[in-house]
Amino acid sequence: MQTTKVIFFSTFVTVITLIGFSSPVLALDKQVSESKVAVVNGTVITEKDLDRQVGFLQQKLRETGKSMNEADLAGIKRDALENLIDEELLYQAAVKQKTKVSDTEINRALGTIKARFPDEGQFKDALSKAGLSEAALKSQLERNLTIDQFIDKQFVQKVTVSDKDAKVYYDGHPDLFKRPEQIRASHILIRVDPQADQSQKDSSRKKMEAIQQRLKKGEDFAELAKQYSEDPSSARGGDLSYFGRGRMVKPFEDAAFALKQGEVSDIVETQFGYHLIKVTDKKPETVIPYEEIKDKLQDYLKGETIREKVGSYVAEQKGKAKVERLLPEKP
Repeated sequence: MQTTKVIFFSTFVTVITLIGFSSPVLALDKQVSESKVAVVNGTVITEKDLDRQVGFLQQKLRETGKSMNEADLAGIKRDALENLIDEELLYQAAVKQKTKVSDTEINRALGTIKARFPDEGQFKDALSKAGLSEAALKSQLERNLTIDQFIDKQFVQKVTVSDKDAKVYYDGHPDLFKRPEQIRASHILIRVDPQADQSQKDSSRKKMEAIQQRLKKGEDFAELAKQYSEDPSSARGGDLSYFGRGRMVKPFEDAAFALKQGEVSDIVETQFGYHLIKVTDKKPETVIPYEEIKDKLQDYLKGETIREKVGSYVAEQKGKAKVERLLPEKP
């Protein structure tokens, strides 16, 4: 029977991210990159290890669109160090339990990473930028797989979530399973450059007014969108498919959600230009049926249970371990 795979610390994704993106943290002085930042039961965690983990966390933060200041970076460093300590404790526990990973598994994982690059040269270039050799990468993969295998055997395979447990959670959290109101709309866009002067704006609006008049005389919205809309959706007759609130810029959203099915808006101005919007379907807010969501819910609840168990296990191991943290304290 297949088990849910739950990964907690360093994973293939982590390694791919580290070798696939450049990070300012990785450009730190190489002369100090091997200095100690922590010691876990006699095993040293180096500044180089920390730099890589920080680079990964920075990249994840960038993907959310958030900016970072010095205080953020200090916090990321502390979080990264704790991640590395947790990972080391899990690896030590896995070794103690004689968890073994085969060369075949390691090479398969390496092949998965290499496949993300167009050729061997670009793969090696990415390794170089990340300060890694292929041997070091394979060593990291061996650690990742060993930890994953340990977690799978000690925790994942021992956790089950029954249909009854999932239904109790579903019934107890109705707000989590609401499917918000959605509409399906099409639009015609005449673009206006943000730097356009008033005469250019007036000219674009006149184009849209002419299209509006043709619609009022009964011409087909989709056909006019195909002919005149300056948006990629024009190829689909202006169709934007279904969307909920928060997906479009506010003036567009407000106008679209105020329309009845089949209605066409007046001219709407946004940062992109002038729009005419037609609502082609409306779906009211509904509750996702339990039968539709139960499999994903059981997987989610299993994952949460495993995370809690691994977190408790790591906390217990920290209490028994000799851990020295050598990063300077926050001033």
